Amino acid sequence: MAKFYKYVIVGAGLSGLTIAERIANELDEEVLIIEKRDHIGGNVYDFYDDGLLIQKYGPHIYHTSEKKVHDYLSQFTEWNDYVHRVLSYVDGKLVPMPICIDTLNALYDLDLDENSMKEWIEEHKEDIDEVKSSEDVVLKNAGRDIYEKLFKNYTEKQWGTSAANLSPTVISRIPFRFNHDDRYFSDTYQGMPKEGFTKMCENMIKSDKIHVGLKADYKDYIDKIDYETLIYTGPIDYFYDYKYGELLYRCLNFVYEILDEDSYQDVAVVNHPNDPYFTRITEFKKLTWQEVEGKTAIMKEYPGFNGEKCYPYPTQEYLDKFKLYEAEMEKEENVIFLGRLARYKYYNMDLVVKEALEVFENQIK
Repeated sequence: MAKFYKYVIVGAGLSGLTIAERIANELDEEVLIIEKRDHIGGNVYDFYDDGLLIQKYGPHIYHTSEKKVHDYLSQFTEWNDYVHRVLSYVDGKLVPMPICIDTLNALYDLDLDENSMKEWIEEHKEDIDEVKSSEDVVLKNAGRDIYEKLFKNYTEKQWGTSAANLSPTVISRIPFRFNHDDRYFSDTYQGMPKEGFTKMCENMIKSDKIHVGLKADYKDYIDKIDYETLIYTGPIDYFYDYKYGELLYRCLNFVYEILDEDSYQDVAVVNHPNDPYFTRITEFKKLTWQEVEGKTAIMKEYPGFNGEKCYPYPTQEYLDKFKLYEAEMEKEENVIFLGRLARYKYYNMDLVVKEALEVFENQIK
C-alpha cells in the first residue's frame, strides 16, 4: 500500500523548503519533497571546491527590508555583514553601478556634487514623452552616452535582444542615485549566510517529518503516492505538458575556475558590458569572506537560450502565453502553485520566502 502524505512538494528550492519547514514544524505533518536535481536549495545551492565555497548558479546575495523574512531565515543561519557593491568595466575604468555621483565622476573625469550631477543629467538626458521600453528608461533618465557605455551591450547580451524591445520594468529594477551611495541594494538587512546557503537550507529541513527524494521527476512517482495537497514549484508549462507551448526563459551558463592567487578583482562582482560573450565576473571569496590563502574562485556568466532557466522572457508574447496557463491553474482544487517557475515571474529570494510564508498562513494553515 502506498504511503500517505498529506502534502507533497515538487521542488526543493527556497519556496518548497520554506513550505516544508512550516508544515513539519508548525502543523506537525509529514511532507514529501520531490526534486529533479541532485541537491536541495534550488539556485542558491553552493558547494566547496578546493576549500572555496562556490555558488553553482551564480552570485546570490541576501538582502531584504522584510523583517518577517529576515527573522524567519535567521533561525537557520548566522549572517556576515557583507554589503554588495558592483563595478562596471568601461573604457578601461572600473566605475560604480548603479549610477551615482561617483560613476559619472570616474567615467568622465568630473568633480560633480549632488547639484551639479542633476544639472549634468538635465543637459544629457533625452525628452521622451512615453516610456515604452527599457531603452527609453535609460535615455530619459541619463541620456545616450550613458546608455551606450553601460547598458546597451550588456542588455543585448543578457536578453539576446535590444533594450528597445524589452519592457521598461527590466531596467527599472536598477536604481539611479543623486548621491555617493554606491551600494547595489539599499535594503535594511544585507549579508551572506556564514556557512553558505546550502547549510542554511539543510537546517530548514532538519525535521524527521520531512522526506526528500532527489534526482526524481515527480511525474514518474506522483501516481504511486497517496496525498491530499500538491505544492508545485516547477515550470508551469511542464506541469500542463506544454499544452499552450513552451514558455521562454533567458538562461545562463556558469563557468568557474580556481586561480592560484589571493585576489582577482576589487569587488565581488564586476560587470563587463562591452566585452564579448560574458556579462560579469564574480569572485566568491569577496562575498563569503572566506580566508583561503593563495587561492580564489571566479565565475563568468554566459547568457543564452540554453542552460539554467533564470529569467522569464519579458515580452508580451510569453506573458500572454503564461496567462493561458494561469487560467488553468485557477481551476485546480488540490494544487498550490508557488515560486518563480510556477508563476513565471522574476523574484528576489526574499520575496520567494515571503510568498511561501504567506501561502502557508493563508492557504495551508
